[in-house]
Amino acid sequence: QVQFVESGGGLVQAGGSLRLSCAASGSTFSINPIAWYRQAPGKQREIVATIGRDGRPDYPDSVKGRFTISRDNAKNMLYLQMNDLKPEDTAVYYCNFWYLSIRQPWGQGTQVTVSS
Repeated sequence: QVQFVESGGGLVQAGGSLRLSCAASGSTFSINPIAWYRQAPGKQREIVATIGRDGRPDYPDSVKGRFTISRDNAKNMLYLQMNDLKPEDTAVYYCNFWYLSIRQPWGQGTQVTVSS
């Protein structure tokens, strides 16, 4: 019953920046941890950032120091600021709840392509 719509992807050169947005519907957005995921061709989907109900973020080592996740509960919006992008960041990026029990169907995502 919750819908996520990702936007903001594009083509950027290595070292550049992008800001991704995720618009969500539903009243449960503000009370649940939410995350950004990505999937590159031929690879498993992986988590790239999580943020708690109170705005507390967490990142894997692969993006730590380069990506910043934030949320605006009043607007049902999730953001991912991506700096110092690398070719290995090329993937389709998705947003979704962190808890598996309330995970929504994966949407179309937004494509991020980083050229060397």
